[in-house]
Amino acid sequence: MEFQRLAIPDVVLVKPKVFGDARGYFFESWEARKFAAAGLDLKFVQDNCSRSVRNTLRGLHYQVRQPQGKLVQVTAGEVFDVAVDIRRSSPSFGKWVGTILSGDNKHQLWVPPGFAHGFYVLSESADFFYKCSDFYAPEHERTLRWDDPALGIQWPLKGEPLLSPKDQQGKLLADADCFP
Repeated sequence: MEFQRLAIPDVVLVKPKVFGDARGYFFESWEARKFAAAGLDLKFVQDNCSRSVRNTLRGLHYQVRQPQGKLVQVTAGEVFDVAVDIRRSSPSFGKWVGTILSGDNKHQLWVPPGFAHGFYVLSESADFFYKCSDFYAPEHERTLRWDDPALGIQWPLKGEPLLSPKDQQGKLLADADCFP
């Protein structure tokens, strides 16, 4: 596995070593010792899966209590995945990083607690899988506006995105509950 720290160093792109032949492929998607050796000593309590159609934008989600770190990956299809630093004490507060995750590249993204997370589906559909470091707590969930001009996220949109009612009601960073 290769661990690449992005422009916000707490966010890590994980590139597994893929072994393929005529029968298909194999790769390790999680190995605690390798992650710990890369400085990511993580414990997960919940796995989630979703399927979304083209132009779906999910996010930007986070929890103000029981903040979740997420190890995210796409098992089929392709998405543009985004993490936004919402820790007020961080030098990268309000900054974002984005990358392409796909079933073809098999990359994963570690989105630590203290970040809002979202993705936009580029393919006909995408199967999204993620491991969480804390349990889902709907009473603590918050949504940051995906199109907040203060964030300036360069989403690769192809027309109007498909949004849930919750995501349509996201708050601007200036009005959002953030981390200290």
